[in-house]
Amino acid sequence: MKRAIIIGASSGIGEQIARDLAEQGWTLGIAARRVEALETIQNDYGADRVFIEQIDVNEPMATEALDRLVAKVAAPDLFFYASGLGGQNPQLEESLELRIVKTNCEGMVRVVDHFLNYVKQESRYTVKHKAHIAVITSVAGTAGIGTAPAYSASKKMQSTYISALAQLCRMKKTPVVFSDIRPGFVDTAILNPNKHYPMCMSRQKASKCILKGLKRRRRVIIFDWRFVCLVAFWNLIPRWLWERLTFVKN
Repeated sequence: MKRAIIIGASSGIGEQIARDLAEQGWTLGIAARRVEALETIQNDYGADRVFIEQIDVNEPMATEALDRLVAKVAAPDLFFYASGLGGQNPQLEESLELRIVKTNCEGMVRVVDHFLNYVKQESRYTVKHKAHIAVITSVAGTAGIGTAPAYSASKKMQSTYISALAQLCRMKKTPVVFSDIRPGFVDTAILNPNKHYPMCMSRQKASKCILKGLKRRRRVIIFDWRFVCLVAFWNLIPRWLWERLTFVKN
């Protein structure tokens, strides 16, 4: 039986991944700030297979709560990090920019590093049974989006950090594989309901694409094919030209 821990499972992609894995028979440890939302998932699939823990990744005590969740799940096959904060902020409201950076960068480092250190000392992880750490970043990390500076930069940091951890684990022979999940626009609460987002997909379709990529243990998961093409195009644009593309709003 497969086991997974999902951080940020109370809504959005994290919740959908939790539900889809539960439907497939996985044992889950799910965490978020809003316990009521977690309890709904637990009630739907049973307390014998879904364990919950309240975790705010911005709090130092988050690692203690994570330890309790790991103890319940015991050597999870998958550690899925979906917690995060986003939103456009062209007015550069200082408090919002700082909250985004703190949650997406500091929060991710705190929780992912703590789990990685757990893997290092857990004998059940071997070359043949590696832990799989997956983090939701974003295609926005490909280049700076003018209306969302902190969000774009924090997602770039996440991708770079994962890459560094992957190299470190190879150096130290730590039994871990990584997946950098880079969604485009997904219909979740992070989007402004008053705006139109091109190529926006449902969270059900997003989850299906993610789980397919995770099953294949793909290092970078971009979906769907339209965003694969878009990101490839973005990578061809010189910085000086990108910074002059003032029609890029989202």
